[in-house]
Amino acid sequence: MTTDYGKAEVALVAGHGGAWSLRRLAVSPGFWLAVFVAFVLAGLVLPLRLPIGPNYWDTAVYFDAAQRIHEGQVPSIDFFAPVGPLGYYLVAGLDLFFPNGHPLLLANWGVLPAALPLLAIVVFHVGQRSRGQAFALLLPFLLFASLPINLHELYPLPGFDGYGHYNRHICLLLYILVAALFFVRGRALMTGLVAALMLALFLVKVTGAVSGAMLVGYAILTGRMRFRDAALAAAAVIGTLALLDIGSGLVRAYVEDILTLLALNTGALLPRFLTVASVKFNVIGPTLALLCVLLWAAWRDREAASGAWLRKVAASTTGWLAVTLFALTFFETQNTGSLEFIALWPLLLAILLEWRGRPDSLRPAVLVLLCAASVPSALIFVERSARAVLGAPTYHALKVDDLGKIGRVSVKREIVERAPVMLEHYAQNQPAYAALAAKGQLASFILYSEIDYQAAWLLEAEQGIEAIRAWESANKRELNGFFTLDFVDLFNRQLDRRPPRHVPIGLDPSRSNPKMDAQTLEDLHELDAIMAPRCPPTTARQAIYKHFAKALEGRTKVTLSPCWDMYLKP
Repeated sequence: MTTDYGKAEVALVAGHGGAWSLRRLAVSPGFWLAVFVAFVLAGLVLPLRLPIGPNYWDTAVYFDAAQRIHEGQVPSIDFFAPVGPLGYYLVAGLDLFFPNGHPLLLANWGVLPAALPLLAIVVFHVGQRSRGQAFALLLPFLLFASLPINLHELYPLPGFDGYGHYNRHICLLLYILVAALFFVRGRALMTGLVAALMLALFLVKVTGAVSGAMLVGYAILTGRMRFRDAALAAAAVIGTLALLDIGSGLVRAYVEDILTLLALNTGALLPRFLTVASVKFNVIGPTLALLCVLLWAAWRDREAASGAWLRKVAASTTGWLAVTLFALTFFETQNTGSLEFIALWPLLLAILLEWRGRPDSLRPAVLVLLCAASVPSALIFVERSARAVLGAPTYHALKVDDLGKIGRVSVKREIVERAPVMLEHYAQNQPAYAALAAKGQLASFILYSEIDYQAAWLLEAEQGIEAIRAWESANKRELNGFFTLDFVDLFNRQLDRRPPRHVPIGLDPSRSNPKMDAQTLEDLHELDAIMAPRCPPTTARQAIYKHFAKALEGRTKVTLSPCWDMYLKP
């Protein structure tokens, strides 16, 4: 018979066992991956209304692309795109499978079908040696991938960032690449991961692939990756791209788009490095200080001649920190809106593992600088995310029901009141704004980043859809498609029409608007309606109008509404 003492002992052991199981679960990578996937699926299934932040119209570009892909168009072949095709295909696929998914979440999580399996491979591989290290690699990725938040704020009001999606995608892929180069031990596994990640980086945004190539090249130079393995990875990437190109012609067209973008985006590189250093000094400053301390420690402890010492430092985490910082800074010189420098985190973890038990007088300085280089990014992300989430219940819906899920947004009550007033003001004062635009000026220095302007832009699009429907009803004619002389077109998706081929998406006159060729002109001539927004006239809209002026010849101008003109095919 079990005594009372024996029962108590069994209960105590069971209690300790339960607590131990909970602790193991709390640091289990598999558990947190499952929680994250459930969180993402819930976010995509539920018809959420989210508070918008700056440049929401950048998100709409993905859905212009998705509409074209659903119609059978191919990026770079049938339309000019500012970045690679993979992100557009992934978002188009999610859009198809999750029709209720909010555009901000679909665009932000578009990279996850490619990135999450690769991350899981790295994490479970590392977990065989150390569950703690695997957990430390996993958690930052899940944090930074969780919500559409950039690490640099363009506008003070809380909301989810509508821009920088493909930059965030690249940052997450580079994070996995650095983690693989430093924590994966098997040669075959590393070769496969490097091939998959370099392929994804190239097809999302070529500058990400350039930064990735710097890191892989340095891995070869320092012996972290064998040249033969890197050559196999490169052969796998080139072979995959060749097969893709043979089947579709996509890769050649994408390379042509890259060359066009290079021609359109000229300028000195040094000012861009200085801009990045200024904007992200909270990371670059502590990282440079950490580099100095690590170099001093290496110099102090040197035993070999200077040449051997340099080779040792180059192969160490110190050399890797310097090269990774440069590669990531190069990537950020091409960006606006990103998860800047999160790919340093796996390397910072490697440095922490080296120094945490090291009996060295410099250890406190190293640990403090490790915190200084990493904590600010996490705090910024958490703080901006919390502001957006906590502020959302107090926001009001913007009444743009004709825009479908792109219009499922909320803003502060004051902006709900202000946006229609500003739209009416723009309509009544178009000559003044046109004169300002003619002098190369916007109504505000950061007009496109202002949430009230993005709200007014959505109301302007809503007005355009209502006007088109009214015109079609009155004239008993269904227009076959639209091209909008603005940054992005919403009409084809919302009215279920066929968008024209051989025209750019995400029209930025200074960065992504190549010369109009005969094929573009021919396709536009087959289109029933070219739409010109007027509330307000801006420098970009005037430049786009001028660029496509030849396509307007022979068309009839119809004033559809106070904010829209339609150039109608006879």
